[in-house]
Amino acid sequence: MDIFLTFLTSYQKTQLKSSFVCNRSRIIIPANNNNYGGKRTPPPAPAPPTSRRGSAACHPYATGGPAYPPAEQLTQLNYCIHSNPSWPQTVLLGFQHYIVMLGSVVMISSRLVPRMGGNHEDKARVIQAVLFMSGLNTLVQTLIGSRLPTVMGPSFAYILSVLSIINDFADEDFSSERERFKHTIRAIQGALIISSFVNIIIGFSRVWGEFTNPVIIVAYVCVVGLGLFGRGFPELANCVEIGLPMLIFLVVFQQYLKRIHHRSHYILERFALLFCIALVWAFAALLTVAGAYNNVGQQTKLNCRTDRSYLMESAPWVKISYPFQWGTPIFRASHVFGMMGAALVSTVESTGTLFAASRFSGATPPPAHVISRSIGFQGIGQLFDGVFGSIVGNTASVENVGLLGLTHVGSRRVVQVSAVFMMFKEPSQMFSLKAS
Repeated sequence: MDIFLTFLTSYQKTQLKSSFVCNRSRIIIPANNNNYGGKRTPPPAPAPPTSRRGSAACHPYATGGPAYPPAEQLTQLNYCIHSNPSWPQTVLLGFQHYIVMLGSVVMISSRLVPRMGGNHEDKARVIQAVLFMSGLNTLVQTLIGSRLPTVMGPSFAYILSVLSIINDFADEDFSSERERFKHTIRAIQGALIISSFVNIIIGFSRVWGEFTNPVIIVAYVCVVGLGLFGRGFPELANCVEIGLPMLIFLVVFQQYLKRIHHRSHYILERFALLFCIALVWAFAALLTVAGAYNNVGQQTKLNCRTDRSYLMESAPWVKISYPFQWGTPIFRASHVFGMMGAALVSTVESTGTLFAASRFSGATPPPAHVISRSIGFQGIGQLFDGVFGSIVGNTASVENVGLLGLTHVGSRRVVQVSAVFMMFKEPSQMFSLKAS
């Protein structure tokens, strides 16, 4: 899923010929080819309307000033950060963001929980904890953090640190695999709690904001974007007959079919991902029922069949995450130092993602103090990740920012609705989606 969004976002960025940025009192317009011959001056632009709340329509940091229509902020942008679609569209778009980040949650949990000795029920509980904390961190960031439409999801940067903790307990004797799982996740909790203070300190002390000049931001964004390719293409190759049709359908629906008729343009532009997921999942279900994967290897069955996630069978109907649900955290210095490095990597990821989100939502680039504040709250979110039993820390989701560029909807309300889905939508009620 990540590589699909990255590929299409890069394709659409080449089609943007000009952009407009608003601030508190004026709009900066790029130069054009009109020649007024020195004597003539361009006609004055009409005064923009003022919003009822007194804030610029596409400026998340201003406290007053004019409001500009979304069309004047960014070419092809339908809704900017403060303009919202209708409630039915908002709910569907929020659900679409939820589906995109759900893939990363299930992928990380499916890789780590079996190595820790957990069963399918443990995996479902871990997914619920990660989803709950992702929704909570997303609400915090959109309300008092960066205030940009960024989804906070689990970070792949923590996988190596978690694997090292798992390997530390590989040779120890436990009464059962369940005890091994509980002991390991308690050690992960302790490492997450202590390492979270790295982000809290560099964030709220405003140290990190000093490293946000344009030259460094280019490196941040490049590292974040290129990092998706290492995850996307290998996952697609694990089940080519499912992954390749998904990529083709998404490109065709989102880039070409929407141009057939004007009525289908905004539907396919905003909801093409939902249509493609439904089609490809139905196709995978037909292959599973028809027996196409009966005589293949176990790994192929796990990657391609639709009945191998066991989320619907093992997840409880009602389960509320609570602090220290796995027991008292275990603190070890060797685990903490490895997790500190992962926390710094996730900080770099979030910084590049925030600048991309401001671009795709029609907002001005976030200033240094906003970046620092966002990283500080990310550290607080990681602290609560450890308290509530998540297995990795959080970061700004790159794939969800790519979805902003695909749908041309940068509304902050849409992301907040997706956070509600994360906090209160049970994974057992999903259609057993295999994360890809």
